[in-house]
Amino acid sequence: MNRLRVGLLGCGNVGAALVTLLDEQRDAVATRTGIELEITRIAVRSTAEDRGLSIDPSVFCADAAAIVSDPEIDLVVEVIGGIEPARSLLNDAIANGKPVVTGNKELLANHGAELFAAADDAGVDLLFEAAVAGAIPLIRPLRESLAAEPVRRIMGIVNGTTNYILTQMSERGAGYAEALSEAQSLGYAERDPTADVEGFDAGAKAAIIATVAFGAVVVAGDVYHEGISRITGHDIEMARRLGYAVKAVAVAERTGRGNGEPPEVAVRVHPAMVPVQHPLAGVRDSFNAVFIQGDAVGELMFYGRGAGGRPTAGAVLGDLVDAAVNLASGGPGRIGRLVRARVRSIDDLRSEYYIGLEVADRPGVLASVADVFGRHGVSIRSMEQHGLGDDARLVFITHECRERDLQATLRDLRGLEAVHELGNVIRVVGDDGPRL
Repeated sequence: MNRLRVGLLGCGNVGAALVTLLDEQRDAVATRTGIELEITRIAVRSTAEDRGLSIDPSVFCADAAAIVSDPEIDLVVEVIGGIEPARSLLNDAIANGKPVVTGNKELLANHGAELFAAADDAGVDLLFEAAVAGAIPLIRPLRESLAAEPVRRIMGIVNGTTNYILTQMSERGAGYAEALSEAQSLGYAERDPTADVEGFDAGAKAAIIATVAFGAVVVAGDVYHEGISRITGHDIEMARRLGYAVKAVAVAERTGRGNGEPPEVAVRVHPAMVPVQHPLAGVRDSFNAVFIQGDAVGELMFYGRGAGGRPTAGAVLGDLVDAAVNLASGGPGRIGRLVRARVRSIDDLRSEYYIGLEVADRPGVLASVADVFGRHGVSIRSMEQHGLGDDARLVFITHECRERDLQATLRDLRGLEAVHELGNVIRVVGDDGPRL
């Protein structure tokens, strides 16, 4: 039996769940791999806190740097989050020849290329399944099973908080504020929910997905993002009437590679009206799902719990076992050489759009509105009008058009005296997804 000692950095929701899960699965892991994993040191902010774990209190320490430099530690797991000190600690662990497992999406979305290169140079694993979509096995299939697959598009629901909120708004008619409060009470949303509801969390995950899928460096700052905080019950009801569900989606697309140039990609996060027959439309509550389209494999979908201490710890443990087996056999997994991606601007996106307007209800208004669309080459696929007393609500679905033309149309619509309010503009996903 090969005994490997693990140093754990952080013992919050995920770290504590990992300690318990490893204790439960230790014998099964040993039987299947011939390796006994033992967490021998845990770095925490306060060693006095009772975490309710069946583990010797002497294992806890406040010096994370001492753990990554300890020659008695074979592998390091990082679940403290944030960029520093996690970045320095992981670099030091790698420099000391220790395989690393992390669930730190913020770190990888901003400094992943640096860490991947360091791990490659040191010949050790850097595994991060838990950084994207919680318990769903996504990163390993992308980097191994689909390594030779020309993946064209990945579209997914990768934030459980926003999906829970939109589900409650869609199924119960809850308002945004009410659904957000419920998500917070259930532990799905933080006290400050900005990272979730404004798309920053999903944007970090989208950057990691794009990096792995396309073999090119994409960082969080490359990702265009819009949140869900302006979505209304009216938007959701109109989507339902038109045969769509409103979802917050992350989209990563490969738009071409040629003549030895770096790959051109487009990565974005935004609300979208998804056709009800699309698999993503039925993903409810805090669940996540990722839909992959490739040239050879066609369409694949991965579905499961995208958050929570125990599900995420399950992904961490899977990586830990993988790293342990690789360490014992001397064959670490590699993400491979990354090149810098050319990231295409959101202005070049082609999509259909849902647009809501409140206008004065008088003759000639509709003609003036339609004239603005026509001047910018934005064709109207369908239109509905609803009376609102002295005003009217107009709802348009456009044919596919370029984002920059749509934005020019919106600017001119805002300038019309008869337009009293420009409502939400939501991208409409076609049957084969958004296109460039």
